[in-house]
Amino acid sequence: MTKKKINIKQLETKFWQEKTLAKMTPQEWESLCDGCGKCCLSKLIDDETDELHYTNVACKLLNTKSCQCKKYDKRFKLVPDCVKVSLVNIDQFQWLPLSCAYRRIVEGQDLPEWHPLLTGSSSAMHAGGHSVRGKVITEYDDIDLEDHVATWPAE
Repeated sequence: MTKKKINIKQLETKFWQEKTLAKMTPQEWESLCDGCGKCCLSKLIDDETDELHYTNVACKLLNTKSCQCKKYDKRFKLVPDCVKVSLVNIDQFQWLPLSCAYRRIVEGQDLPEWHPLLTGSSSAMHAGGHSVRGKVITEYDDIDLEDHVATWPAE
């Protein structure tokens, strides 16, 4: 994902504690994404229980080392079922991992201590194992997702 850099003055104000998601600028909204890549994993929903299950299978556009989308600006065209995290679908944020800043803010929580807005880089996130780096495979046509269910992404 290519993101614009957040102004250091905005960090001093901790805008995510002072503003609702609806009041954030597009730059602030984008900066909330920690770049963990978990939302880019394939998910399954149990037909009987409606329970969401993450897999360790990453979207074909995800760079599994940087955990960034290779074609961020074209992702919706290239991957039609890619979901945009926005205010329009805020009531559906429960599909996002518990560590996701968007979900945490909606649930009244602060950012996790390793979040790049707090640490200044994604190094602490990767070092702490909070991203998909080193844990996933890239999707391919004949993959059986049921063989790749994983519990760690939901954490």
